[in-house]
Amino acid sequence: MTEVGHRLRQARQALIVHTVAAIASLAVYLHGGGMFLGSLDTHDTQCRIYTQLSGVALLSVGYRLAPEHPHPVPVEDCYAALRWAAANAADLGIDPARIAIMGDSAGGGLAAAVALLSRDRRGPALAAQILIHPMLDDRTIVAQPDLADTATWSAEDNLTGWRCLLGDGAGGPDTPAYAAPARADNLGALPPAYLETGRLDIFRDENITYAQRLSRAGVPVELIQYPAVPHAFDTFDPAAAVSRRAVDNRVRALNAL
Repeated sequence: MTEVGHRLRQARQALIVHTVAAIASLAVYLHGGGMFLGSLDTHDTQCRIYTQLSGVALLSVGYRLAPEHPHPVPVEDCYAALRWAAANAADLGIDPARIAIMGDSAGGGLAAAVALLSRDRRGPALAAQILIHPMLDDRTIVAQPDLADTATWSAEDNLTGWRCLLGDGAGGPDTPAYAAPARADNLGALPPAYLETGRLDIFRDENITYAQRLSRAGVPVELIQYPAVPHAFDTFDPAAAVSRRAVDNRVRALNAL
């Protein structure tokens, strides 16, 4: 059994491929949930919508969750899924040059980390990284006064998530970049990035900073900030105009693959 196959089997991952009639590009999708919540089921509807609207196949990954499986297990599971997708591109009807990594919240942070891993290990070349209000920085654990009344994911929630993943080392000096991509010293030679955040999201500042650093490193970046919305706003009110606009923009990012 290959290393990738062994890791996938060990993780007991369920990989769900949302397909369309004619497939050429693929996004490997990593669900959110603060590193300790979420599943294939919680994000199945969203993944189906993205595929139906874009015509791009999605491979949804059921990575193992912290605290039972702390870093580096979740990101290694996700990287293994990417390698599996690239190795099986022909059987899936996928152009291996048109594979993206995509995720929301914790999954967005894992997607950014997988992009770093694939670059550093000379793994599959990614066409894009699509980061939806990603969880990138374990130092975001202090309440922000301007967000105190609107945070749907609070600083306390964030501390819980990072401690599940990293233990007592969360927020300290030794966090590896593959756990918290904001810690990476070198953001060069990464795939083009689509990144979005909300004005009332506690990840707002870390998301904007990461996008700026990517851009300064020569990575093409599209950054969208939605006004007056908190973290995961589209989940709480998918029918809202701003939520529909966000879905349209994500579909546009997929269509660019």
